[in-house]
Amino acid sequence: MSVTEQLGGPAARGPLPGTGGPGGGLRDFAARYALLPLRLFLGFTFVYAGIDKYTSWGPFSTMDRETMEFMLEFAQEDAAASWLAELALENSGFFLNATSVAEIAVGAGVLLGLLTRPAAFGGVLLTLSFWLVISWNTSPYYFGADLPFLAGFVTLLMAGGGVLSVDAALARRSRPVFA
Repeated sequence: MSVTEQLGGPAARGPLPGTGGPGGGLRDFAARYALLPLRLFLGFTFVYAGIDKYTSWGPFSTMDRETMEFMLEFAQEDAAASWLAELALENSGFFLNATSVAEIAVGAGVLLGLLTRPAAFGGVLLTLSFWLVISWNTSPYYFGADLPFLAGFVTLLMAGGGVLSVDAALARRSRPVFA
């Protein structure tokens, strides 16, 4: 008997969910695909947010340079990272374009599950900067959207893309046949 079994660990109760053990059923299915809704939500949201800054046809197409400057000026005094708001104001055209491209890249990476962890790290940096500059003073804190996005990206940074991802397909493909 292993030490894990003696202590009542996972081996004593059977395989862990998502490991493909016998009798998996719904619990096994849910564990295997748990990251998919998070990836879809974050991916679509960030791709849309990035594209939306370049278009005028979407329902929320209000993020132009003037709007961004107004938001930054409004938030700058009370921002946790007021230096970042000041830097963005001094270079608003560059920051608007860089943010758009970064949102599209992060969203596409997370959506496809391609380089998921690096994409999630980019999402962490984006949402952390949004929180520290724009929604820092949102009260109560849970009214701000940036913290849930940050938590979602941290989750993907830690866990990766899951089974339905390009990363997983590439990993399966690179495994030796006779291991």
